Formats: sequence, C-alpha cells, structure tokens
Amino acid sequence: MKYKTIRGTRDILPDESSGWQRIEDISRNIFKKCGYREIRTPVMEETALFIKSVGEDTDIVNKEMFSFEDRGGRNISLRPEGTAPIVRAYLENNLYKTDPFQKLYYIGPMFRAERPQAGRMRQFYQIGLEAIGSTSPAVDAEVIKIAMRILEDSDIKGCQLKINNLGCSKDKEELKKILKKTFSDKGTAEILCEDCKRRLKTNPLRVLDCKNENCRAIVKGSFKKAEFLCGDCKDHFNKVLGFLDSLKIPYDVDNHIVRGLDYYTRTVFEITQRDLGAQDAIGAGGRYDNLISDMGGPALGACGFALGLDRMILAWGRKTGGDLKKHGADVFVATIGESPYSKAFVIANVLRDAGISCEMDYEGKSLKSQMRTADALGVRFVLIIGDDELRQNKVLIKDMAKKDDQVPVDTDHIIEEVRKRIC
Repeated sequence: MKYKTIRGTRDILPDESSGWQRIEDISRNIFKKCGYREIRTPVMEETALFIKSVGEDTDIVNKEMFSFEDRGGRNISLRPEGTAPIVRAYLENNLYKTDPFQKLYYIGPMFRAERPQAGRMRQFYQIGLEAIGSTSPAVDAEVIKIAMRILEDSDIKGCQLKINNLGCSKDKEELKKILKKTFSDKGTAEILCEDCKRRLKTNPLRVLDCKNENCRAIVKGSFKKAEFLCGDCKDHFNKVLGFLDSLKIPYDVDNHIVRGLDYYTRTVFEITQRDLGAQDAIGAGGRYDNLISDMGGPALGACGFALGLDRMILAWGRKTGGDLKKHGADVFVATIGESPYSKAFVIANVLRDAGISCEMDYEGKSLKSQMRTADALGVRFVLIIGDDELRQNKVLIKDMAKKDDQVPVDTDHIIEEVRKRIC
C-alpha cells in the first residue's frame, strides 16, 4: 500500500526548501533590525480561545477550524491564525508585568479546512509579527513598513497596499447599523447568499468580507462610503497615513476591507500581489486594541500582520521560474579510483570544519558522473584526487567556469588555497 499526504497538505522537498529558507532568513534579519524577538506557540489551543478572539460568527470559527475533543474531554483546535495564541502567551506568562510593550514575531504552520488550491492549503505557513502594548499610529506604520520590506527584500514585485479604518468599538457598532440599513433599504438582502442573510442579523461587518462573487458585486455596488468614525479614530488614521507618506509607501484607501476576524479595530490593511490570480492577498493585518482586555488582560493597544509564506513562494517562483535546485556548495571533492577515497573523506570534513561548504560522492560514481553532480549542485570548484595526487600529497583544484583550469596544490595548504578562490 502506498501512503499519500492528507488532502490540503504537501511535502516541501529539498529542491524547494532553499527558497523557503531564503525568505525566512530575510524576514528574521529584518525583524532583528527592528527589535522584534521570536515567540513560538503550540499548534494546538483550546477552541474557546479562537471563539472568543476571532469571533463566533466568522468563517474561520464556523467553517474552517480543525477541532476535536481530546482524551480528557477538552475541546481543542489546530491554530487557524497566529495572533490569538500570542496574546494568550503574552497574558499567561505575564509579559505585560515585566514590560508591557513587547515586539514579537513568529514563523510557522496554521490550519484551516478550506478547499485546497494554489496558494491556499489546509496546512499553510505564515510569517508575522505582533507589537503589543501601544496605541501609537507610528506602530501601525512600522508594522506595514516591515511587511512591505520583507516582500521587497524577497524580490516579490507587484504588491499593492490597501488600507481602511474600522474605528473603535462604538464606531464599528455604528457601521454595523449603517450596513444593515444599506442592504435592507436597497432590497439586496434577498439576493445575498444564505451566509450573508444570516450575517446581516448577527454581524453585518462579515458581509463585506464574503468570498461569494455575487455578494462581493452587491457590496461594491451598494456600499460606497459611510460617515461613522469618531474624531479620535479619524485623527489616528490620518496620522497613520501621514507616516506612510513620510516613508513613501504608496497605498489605496479601500472602505470594503474589514478582514475576516472580529478583533480588528481602527487600522486594517491587505497586501495583494498581481501574479496570484483571484486569491491575490499575500498578507494582511491591522490593529486590535480591545483583544488584550477582552481576554482578561490590561487595556493595551496592539497591531500586527501575517504574510502567507506559501503565496510568497508561489509569487516568487512564478517570477524566477522556481529554479531552486542548485544549492551552491563551495567545493566538491571528486576521486579517481578507490585508493584516494579515504583521503578525500578527510579533506571534505577538514574543509567543513573550517566553515567551507563541501560535497563529495557517496555512490561510487565515475569521475565524469561526479563532475556532472558538481555542476548540478552549482559548485564553482572541484578538488580532484587520484592515485598520483595521493602519492604526492596534492589535490587538483578545477575551476568549473574554465574548461582546462586544473591547478595542483599541497594538501597541507588546502584550506588557504580554497579560501583564496571562493572569497
């Protein structure tokens, strides 16, 4: 019997993983420069955590969570997003008592029971951050800047920032009333999907987030702009936009963006990428000033984002052709015959101990096949050891960029000779 991956999951094979590592390394470097520290939370949490934070009437909670009862009778869910677990960890571990303002980042898998398609798997990966403990509009702008910087440094072009202001809790309640009245007055409720008919009664904001194409068309045609924001929220948003202008980050204000989670307040944003097709969101985030207090903590502001690593890889692969096979070791040690093999093994490990990445043959291949392997790996220099070289305590250094360039060097000086060429 052949076993297969579970539908909606995938193997990330060695030929692909270098691309993932590249983006992860770029992200970690940017996070470090901006003062963010890594946090790692469990992939499983109590289901009640997500019902409380994400919202009982969201698609994530209603349709997409992988939930089960464990042996102790507890309701458990695989995490569908990263913010709620981090806020739980922030409160449970009393981080706010040592320093209320915490800048945290995460990289890891999330789980949602969606219909699998390109860029949308049931196990997917996110890179994200949470800045917890501040209501400053400068934090909103910093969060957005970091997201855009990661995409830029990852060489992912064609990204567009869309931003909106949901206002505070009171403003959101006012917006819900406006939405309910808008769709009812225009008689659109009858032609909305069944989910949106229910949402109009329970949480009208979710109508703006519906993925049904008919509903999206109705929303765009019926809801243009509404005056519901208080003075403080208008002022906060204007300052956010001012900071983005000062950083020369282009944006479009889009009043249809609400995001699919109930905890968002004030600033919300989405980053799209032109090569991804219909599912073009590559990242999103926003401010959630009430979540910490709603979960039993102090009244502290917070803001964050998540980038879809799978979609970043998809967008980058379409641009580059996705050729990730050459991992670029510094040198390859090749042997002619059996006698030099032990010496080659020692030399390879001496080079590795000196910080020089090195590969060699473990399959008994001919010299010609070994050279093909070295070329496929993207190796620039090959060290060749035959019986003559073994007797003379030498190796031949071959530059793969030059056909006939083979230079004999003493084995005792191999580290210095290799470093001279690769540096």
